[in-house]
Amino acid sequence: MAIDPATRSGTPPAARADGRAALPAIDIASLTKVYERGNGARLTAVDAVSLTVPRGQVFGLLGPNGAGKTTTIKMMSGLVTPTSGTARLNGYDVARQRSQAVRQIGAVLEGARNVYWSLSAWQNLLYFGRLKGLSGRVIAPRAEWLLRELDLWERRDQTVGGFSRGMQQKVAIAAAMIAGPPILLLDEPTIGLDVQAARTVRGWVTKVAREQGKTIVLTTHQLALAQELCDRVAVIRQGRIVADLPTPELLARFRQDLYEIRVRGRPEAVPQPPDGFVIGTDDEGVTLRGPVPDHERLYGLLEQLRARNLPLVSVKPVEPSLEDVFVRLIEEG
Repeated sequence: MAIDPATRSGTPPAARADGRAALPAIDIASLTKVYERGNGARLTAVDAVSLTVPRGQVFGLLGPNGAGKTTTIKMMSGLVTPTSGTARLNGYDVARQRSQAVRQIGAVLEGARNVYWSLSAWQNLLYFGRLKGLSGRVIAPRAEWLLRELDLWERRDQTVGGFSRGMQQKVAIAAAMIAGPPILLLDEPTIGLDVQAARTVRGWVTKVAREQGKTIVLTTHQLALAQELCDRVAVIRQGRIVADLPTPELLARFRQDLYEIRVRGRPEAVPQPPDGFVIGTDDEGVTLRGPVPDHERLYGLLEQLRARNLPLVSVKPVEPSLEDVFVRLIEEG
C-alpha cells in the first residue's frame, strides 16, 4: 500500500513538531456531562469516564443506545462542552487548547451530514483541505491517495449527492482524513454500507492504524466488526465504563463459563433455561448456549433436559464472541 502523503515519516505530525511522542493519543479523565431539563431534573449522560488510548491503537467504545458513546465522542472532539473533567488529544487540552487539539482529529459522526452533496468527491476534499489551512499543492496528492485507497478515484468528479450511502460514507472518511490527523473518530462507519463497501472500509481502517500509526476510536453496534478490528474494547453502560480491556483478554474473561448444549427434539419441549441462555434450532435439533459458572448448574440443566426425554447430542465449552460478552456486561453490569 502506498504511504499517505500526509504521514510519510510514519510519525504523527504532532509528535514530530513538539516531541509529544511519549504522550497517549487520547487521555480523558473523569469526563462528565449533565443535561439540565426544563423541570429542574438532571440527566447524567456521561458519568466520570476515564480512558487512555495509546498511539496507533484501534479502540472500540461500545454500548447500547443512550449509553453515552456519542456524547463522549463529541466531548473529545470539542463539539460538546463537558460539565466536568478533561480531555486531551496528543497532550493538548480540548477546553484550554482547542485549536491545537482539534487539529489532532478527524471525525465521521453517524447521522450527521459530513460532506456537501452538491459538490463532487474531489471538490469536497479540496474544500475541507483548504478549511484546514492546506494549500492546493499539498491537498492534491493527499486527495488522490485517499480516493484511490477507498475505491473512489474513477468517480471523483461526480457529485456526492448521486452516490450510494456507502460511497457517501467513504467520501466522509476521506474528508476527515484530508489534513492527515493522527487521530480518527469513527461513529458507526459501516452502517448502511453494502458488503463490498464495508469490506473496503474495514481493510482501510486496519491498514492506516498498522502501517501509519493512526489512532482510531470506533463506535459501532456491529459487534463482529469491533471484534475483528479493535485492539481494545471499552463498554459503556448508563454513562459509566463497565469494562476496558484488550479484546483477547476481555473474551478470555468469559471463556471458562460459556457452554453449548445440543439436544434432539422440538424447541417447545426444552425447559426454560437459566438467565443469559440463547436457544437456537436447526435441522438436527435444539442448541442452548449460555453461561454456566459452576458444574452444579450445568448438571441441573442436563437433568432437566433428561427429564423431558430430550436425547443429548453434545456438551462443550465454547469460545465467546464479543456479542456474548457485550450482552452479559449490559445485562449484569
